Amino acid sequence: MIRFILVACLLLGAAVQAEAAAIVGKSAPALELTDMTGERVRLDSFKGKVVVLEWVNFQCPFVGKHYGSGNMQGLQKKYTVKGVVWLSVCSSAPGKQGHVTAAEAKEAVGEKDAAPTRFLLDPKGTVGKAYGAKTTPHMFVIDAKGTLVYNGAIDDKPSTKPADLEGAKNYLAAALDATMAGKKVETAATQPYGCSVKY
Repeated sequence: MIRFILVACLLLGAAVQAEAAAIVGKSAPALELTDMTGERVRLDSFKGKVVVLEWVNFQCPFVGKHYGSGNMQGLQKKYTVKGVVWLSVCSSAPGKQGHVTAAEAKEAVGEKDAAPTRFLLDPKGTVGKAYGAKTTPHMFVIDAKGTLVYNGAIDDKPSTKPADLEGAKNYLAAALDATMAGKKVETAATQPYGCSVKY
């Protein structure tokens, strides 16, 4: 009985630790994935730059709201021009909603005029689980020192309606603006909304 309790506690501790891997104020978890061109991409290669991680599933209506309206592409273009590295990550498993091959990712990115720095494939969900990515979209901002400074929703309107973008408070843009100005992010953690990541 004691052995069972000990094992259960160890497993629970591991689960809690995994869930808490991406903590605001701490170093961002390591990331190494293949992008849609077949190139390996490592997070630590972007040290010295602000990085956005965007969890994406193009079949999710919440993602559709931001891409169908041009909101996500607009943010990508606005900030990458300023030197921000934008990494879109697809953690949908094979056979699950939103899963894309490299070729399908290239086609979707082209069709939607998306403008991430890289589109990363995470079919085993390794990186998604390391960050605790829960929804699509789920946004993270990492500062130039590699510290996680924002974790959560893109904005404060958890709906699928493009009309709700008007007047929405964009948490991501606020976090990026503060980080790039060398200021503390006022709202550093929010509840992400969207479709569940299809691990």
